[in-house]
Amino acid sequence: MLPLWIVRGKSYFKRQVAARTSLNPESLPYNSAVVEYIKREKLNGRDIILATATDEHVATPIADYLGLFDAVLATKDGSNNSSTTKLSAIKTYTQGGAFDYIGNSHDDIPLWQSSAHAVIVSSSPGFVEKVRRIQPAIEVLEGTSYTLLTVVKAMRVYQWVKNILLFVPLLLAHRLFEPDVFLTTCIAFLCFSLCASSVYILNDLLDLESDRLHVRKKNRPFASGKLPISLGVMLVPLLIICAFGGSYLFVSQDFTIVLLAYFAITTAYTFLLKKIAIIDVLLLAGLCAFRLLAGAIAGDVLISQWLIAFSVFIFLSLAFVKRYSELIALIADNKTEAKGRAYTVGDVDLLRSVGTACGLVSILIFAFYINSREVTNLYHRPQLLWGVGICLLYWILRVWFVAHRGQMHDDPIIFTVKDKASYVVVALLVTIVVFAL
Repeated sequence: MLPLWIVRGKSYFKRQVAARTSLNPESLPYNSAVVEYIKREKLNGRDIILATATDEHVATPIADYLGLFDAVLATKDGSNNSSTTKLSAIKTYTQGGAFDYIGNSHDDIPLWQSSAHAVIVSSSPGFVEKVRRIQPAIEVLEGTSYTLLTVVKAMRVYQWVKNILLFVPLLLAHRLFEPDVFLTTCIAFLCFSLCASSVYILNDLLDLESDRLHVRKKNRPFASGKLPISLGVMLVPLLIICAFGGSYLFVSQDFTIVLLAYFAITTAYTFLLKKIAIIDVLLLAGLCAFRLLAGAIAGDVLISQWLIAFSVFIFLSLAFVKRYSELIALIADNKTEAKGRAYTVGDVDLLRSVGTACGLVSILIFAFYINSREVTNLYHRPQLLWGVGICLLYWILRVWFVAHRGQMHDDPIIFTVKDKASYVVVALLVTIVVFAL
């Protein structure tokens, strides 16, 4: 319906969107410099008006929550309260009297021209100079600014470490050091990562309110207001185009199909499936195993059934760790359930039991693998691989001990990247495998 609404004008469009959405003013990010400025002027006895192009059904609750405004002039009744229309509304309200105006966009220039004093909320020197030329009496407050590092953080580049799983089938097939295969898999890794980042950003845009209420997620770039939502809307299709274009041109058609399936599943997870108990953790584990399949297809190697079985259970254990840690954080925050999730604090014991069991099953599968025919064909000293099993057992139990003590980050992947003991385990695993070859 959006195209049909916009044809009937911006005010009608905004009214229809406002009627179908519900914003929690308490959770919104506010510019502290602007709020403090308004409070000072309020103490000086001045009338403060919220004049905005936002629909009144959205603007009024925000004004009521802040408690700083004497009146609200917003979009309503077929009139889009922007630029010159807003100026007319202000002049009508003030009966032609003088006013100061705080704004942050090019649409505000007509208002600054007519104001006695202009307050600009911007981090752009060029924009400030442009306003200064038409209104010398200005004051500048710091606006929202962001760097490339902020964009990288929104893309969750640290999560790309999960996609190293694409190289595992090559490593286990002893083909990792073949130049052509390795280069193709590197390109596949980049495409997979860009695709994953597009879904992460989409997820953040859809989870804004729940993230803003979360003790740690409220600091994410979009939830905190460090990045404009419009940038996220542009980044999602751009990353998708780069991911699928690179996949089709430089990897293979089969890998592109797998990448498309991954995108479809993760999108379904973002919109719906993450809200369904058990299904969500099964999908999280399945997506990690999916990366192994993608790596095998990109490198054109066979993938072992043992690897699939092992990966499903170990990643299922880590998925339960993620949900378990979220519940532990809720308990510490005196809450009973997470917004947008299907679990309550009453499920914490069950998640711990099932999660640890899945981790132990993965070690059992690895033990069976050591005695399989595939191992004797690939390794000269397969008995040394028992050391790998012991290291993995220690790591799984350590992860759950840390989670049980409430010291686990929401995402066990982030914990692993920052955990020194995990690096020692990885070093031991590599050493054992080398000696087993």
